[in-house]
Amino acid sequence: MRRPAPLPTPPRAQADAEADAAARALEGEHDAGTDATQAQASATEAPPATSPGSLDETAEVPWLRDRTREATDDRAATPAERAASALPFASVRRPAAVVDDEQTATGWRDVWRAARARRRALRREVRRFTARSRRRRVAWAVGVGAVVLLVVGSVGAAYSPLFAVERISVVGTETLPADALERALGAQLGRPLPLVDASEVKAALVGFPLVESYTLEARPPHDLVVRIVERTPIGVIQGRAGWTLVDAAGVALETTPDAPEGRPVLEVSGGTGSDAFDSVGLVMRALPDAIRAQVTRVSASTRDDVTLTLGATGTQIVWGSVDDTPMKARVLETAMGTRPPETVSTYDISSPEAIVIR
Repeated sequence: MRRPAPLPTPPRAQADAEADAAARALEGEHDAGTDATQAQASATEAPPATSPGSLDETAEVPWLRDRTREATDDRAATPAERAASALPFASVRRPAAVVDDEQTATGWRDVWRAARARRRALRREVRRFTARSRRRRVAWAVGVGAVVLLVVGSVGAAYSPLFAVERISVVGTETLPADALERALGAQLGRPLPLVDASEVKAALVGFPLVESYTLEARPPHDLVVRIVERTPIGVIQGRAGWTLVDAAGVALETTPDAPEGRPVLEVSGGTGSDAFDSVGLVMRALPDAIRAQVTRVSASTRDDVTLTLGATGTQIVWGSVDDTPMKARVLETAMGTRPPETVSTYDISSPEAIVIR
């Protein structure tokens, strides 16, 4: 049975053993050299012979004293120290595997602490140099947040029942009854003001021919105002169904079997779709209210021969074409102020620069 091989010597113990062996070898060489040198010196410098009687038994021999001191020093010194003293200019290199763990840990800890301190200092400097921009960003964020909150709150409140329609007011009517229009728009009650349906309002007002245009005005928190512009009737036209009240655009406002009182009769060639009717409509809308109220008949066969008749006196106004209509209206008003219709049979203003009064 074979004996097990001995375990290998650890690297550190092996290194120490090699260092001790080298020190012992150097020590032996040093002792041999020292003995030879001292023997040669003693042979060369031997003291003169003396008689036994002249020697002091207690006297110390110099060379023996030196040898004794060196031997004592050699016995007290360790092998490594003897090796170092034998080679004063040589150094025994320490193996790389022999490292002081405690010193290594202390070194890494110092490096880590220094790096952490550097990072902290860098962060402090960054915060110091970016303080203004950070304050600016905070101010912007607060401002934008406040605006967004205000907008969201306003929109939410506007579309909530807090701004529901509770009252509808109709203004601007002269002929139409306002309460009838308000009842027609009753479907908008209870709706938030921003959700009022304009198409439903239009559909409700289509049933009133006298309504020419309208506008909606919201008055928070609960009022809806409807402003009406009525059509201006210019007269009645006799037809198969009776007498139809029309405006300047030829829109039929109402039809009655008998001619309504206070409305001028329109005698127009070609009906409401002709050029003559368009001229009549322009002239009637251009007349001042006081003069239009006195007109009882309007006739026109073409667009250039419009003639009006005043009912109280039967005085005729020869208008002619629609050219310079605003100027003709001003000239007529001035002439009627100077010469009342009771004293005149005809006002010919077809040429406003040179009117003729007969």
